[in-house]
Amino acid sequence: MSRRESVSLFMTLLAAFQLLLHRYARQNDIVVGSPIAGRDRPELEGLIGLFANTLVFRTDLSGNPIFRELLGRVREVALAAYRHQDVPFEKLVEQVKPERNLSHSPLFQVMFALQNAPSAPPKLEGLTLTSVAVDSGTAKFDLTLSLREEDEELKGWLEYNTDLFDAATIHRMAGISILS
Repeated sequence: MSRRESVSLFMTLLAAFQLLLHRYARQNDIVVGSPIAGRDRPELEGLIGLFANTLVFRTDLSGNPIFRELLGRVREVALAAYRHQDVPFEKLVEQVKPERNLSHSPLFQVMFALQNAPSAPPKLEGLTLTSVAVDSGTAKFDLTLSLREEDEELKGWLEYNTDLFDAATIHRMAGISILS
């Protein structure tokens, strides 16, 4: 479907996630943040360090669009966001001037991440690097869906604010049945 509609896997998954959020929130204006690597220039590829930025994807789901139509909307939103990916998130916040509240992110409360880069740690002479999963015990956003491509499969997890969601709701969202 992604190829037929000329969208990326990211766009297809984002559309599906925004549709799920639309169904749960019963709102037509769905805003999701997503990290982007920020390594779109070949001269940066050899450098080590964090170049990430956050993009904001705001999709209108009004009119009960069929999924193909939603994919088109998400594609346009994503392409517009990519055209401005060099604008630091902080500059975007300065321009939009949203009402600030220290209890949540200024432009979105839901994060979507698709990790499709190789997950093997880099090789550095004289060093052995390994990945370590860290659970901070605190959700940075109301809801985060993180997915990664691994061995031609998608694997993922949901991180959520326990003041807003209970485990049963998250399991329903993820399509996981709870055995009692």
